[in-house]
Amino acid sequence: MRILRDVRGVSALEFAILAPVFLTMAFGTLQFGIAMNHYMVLTNAAAKGAMTFALSRGTSTPYATTTTAITSAAPSLAAGQISITVKVNGTACATDAACSAILVAGQSAQVKATYPCDLTVMGVNYAPSCTLSAETAQMVQ
Repeated sequence: MRILRDVRGVSALEFAILAPVFLTMAFGTLQFGIAMNHYMVLTNAAAKGAMTFALSRGTSTPYATTTTAITSAAPSLAAGQISITVKVNGTACATDAACSAILVAGQSAQVKATYPCDLTVMGVNYAPSCTLSAETAQMVQ
């Protein structure tokens, strides 16, 4: 009977059971916050890139200037992991010569930037194929 009334160690047992759950929730919240920050930075960088691209008509390096503007606007992201797609009225261009040829005033200049997100919490990646994406369009000036 005395053993059933002995409550020593119950707090330690409860802590041992609930601590992993709370730690997983805390680390998950932290990882989600980091991913959200990366998304906001990427969105801002895409907007900066679209503005730069739209104002690059008549220059010899619109594509290089745009990619530099995007990577400069996102210093907290790994520049090598940012994937950039540039289009003018839906026509993609990936070189300075191609972009210079199709940049015409009044056309829509679109910039899409993608970045891989990592949602690993306590060694388990809950979204292995997660990719952050931001797309912005500006009118070519």
